[in-house]
Amino acid sequence: MREGHEGTGPGAITPDGCAVELYARLPVGDEPDIIAAAVPAGARILELGSGVGRMTHALLERGFEVTAVDESARMLERVRGARTICGPIEKLDLGETFDVVLLASFLVHAGDVEVRRGLLRTCARHLAKGGCVLIQREGEDYHTDVPRERVDPAGFTVRIVSAEPVGDGVDSVHAEYVFPDATWTQTFRARPLTREQFEEALAETGLTVDRYLTEDRMWVRAVPMSDT
Repeated sequence: MREGHEGTGPGAITPDGCAVELYARLPVGDEPDIIAAAVPAGARILELGSGVGRMTHALLERGFEVTAVDESARMLERVRGARTICGPIEKLDLGETFDVVLLASFLVHAGDVEVRRGLLRTCARHLAKGGCVLIQREGEDYHTDVPRERVDPAGFTVRIVSAEPVGDGVDSVHAEYVFPDATWTQTFRARPLTREQFEEALAETGLTVDRYLTEDRMWVRAVPMSDT
């Protein structure tokens, strides 16, 4: 298990504390629609951190060609219809480029600054000329509006129980997912980023914000600085 990360509940748990069975149950939200509206139809997408394919499958249904990358082979076993690659995202170098690189699931908030830099370098390295990177950020009150809970229409409850500082600007976040027949927990480390800090992190790897895709600024379309 990765330092500062752990998970509990039925089934396999990945090194960052994610439960495979939990992620197989989570419904698809509006993310695929946000992505589809921001990129060309039929684009080749490199999805970094695909997990079990929750968004992968929805993007395939919309006519995109998806290469799904995750460090967990147990997660990738659930992906259907897409090319899959197992390995650490921050070290990925496929020697090819894509119209769109997708970095969702708040991965840009990695507690380790070097991991975050590696993730963003991977995004930039795999971007075709004229392409874009789509990034999902945490909500701006993600670490301060705690505890909080949301009851999903599908019938389960998500609780963000706590976000406790552990030093160097990093918080230990504890989440619970309560279903009628099972409960999973996940503890992970995340680094809050203001809008300015996020944009500075992009600039370090030669990327810049093209536009924020949602009113809450959680979804971002970024492009190489050289394209602006």
